[in-house]
Amino acid sequence: MAPNGHTFRLLIGLGNPGREYSETRHNIGFMILDRLAAKAQVPFRHENKWRTELASAGQTMLSKPQTFMNLSGESTGDICRFYKIPTQEVLVILDDMALPLGKLRFRINGSAGGHNGLQSVIDHLGTAEVPRLRVGIGAATPGKSSDYVLGRFAQDERPALEQALERAAEAITYAQTRGLAAAMNIYNQSPSEKPAASPKEAADAKKSGDPKNNQS
Repeated sequence: MAPNGHTFRLLIGLGNPGREYSETRHNIGFMILDRLAAKAQVPFRHENKWRTELASAGQTMLSKPQTFMNLSGESTGDICRFYKIPTQEVLVILDDMALPLGKLRFRINGSAGGHNGLQSVIDHLGTAEVPRLRVGIGAATPGKSSDYVLGRFAQDERPALEQALERAAEAITYAQTRGLAAAMNIYNQSPSEKPAASPKEAADAKKSGDPKNNQS
């Protein structure tokens, strides 16, 4: 990892287990971890002890809790306590209906904002000082939030979804190599809004696409 990087020892993708929920909007955290694992060419394995699907890319663990969304913190808390991982070295990746599809927003801390999965993580870690990456899935029709988040992306949303998954994977690995503050400065803005990267930053971002490059 570069000297200015941010050591995330544990990436938590939020979602629901099972084929019924595969690739639903609520599972975009799972989908992003799948993208990172594919880039690193590392498999997920089921860990009964932690009630999660776990992969290891260098010194970073990727976890997809299998406890269902509202209990995501149970698995997360157990892993953090066993491996003595401080909260600043955890990154939670979750969906956000308040953001347009594909919009990214890193935050160092804060409330759950009504997201039950993140609230569970906060409860079980005992603090809201947990870095997170919110990924926009677009707004639901009023009164239809539950159906919306548990539904799959429409065909005409697939190109934007693909861009979101790729950009989120890039953003996370960029944070590992260049630091969370630098990643927030670039990726919290829309691609057309973000400041132009220096040649070195552009090269670093390209290299950081593989989590295996992010070892300490």
